[in-house]
Amino acid sequence: MVTTIMVYKFEQLTRTEVESMLGITLKETIVYREIKEEATFNLIIRLLTKRFGEISNEIRSQISSLPLPVLENLSEALLDFNSLADLQAWLENV
Repeated sequence: MVTTIMVYKFEQLTRTEVESMLGITLKETIVYREIKEEATFNLIIRLLTKRFGEISNEIRSQISSLPLPVLENLSEALLDFNSLADLQAWLENV
């Protein structure tokens, strides 16, 4: 019940208002990091798929296991890839 009330209450508030109300910085929470990691992973897969076609489950699995800082590095590095071989080589060196 508390969760339901909080969800409806937070739905109308900005991040700053929620942080002020709770006395925390949302960026420091595990939930925030997990959401950012998932969003970064999804964006990387979309970009790779657009550029090289379907990405294998094996490569998806390798990428999904990367921590956020490495995912962020990959999001920049993929701009220099000319083929999936470049991606595979990058993943082997991580």
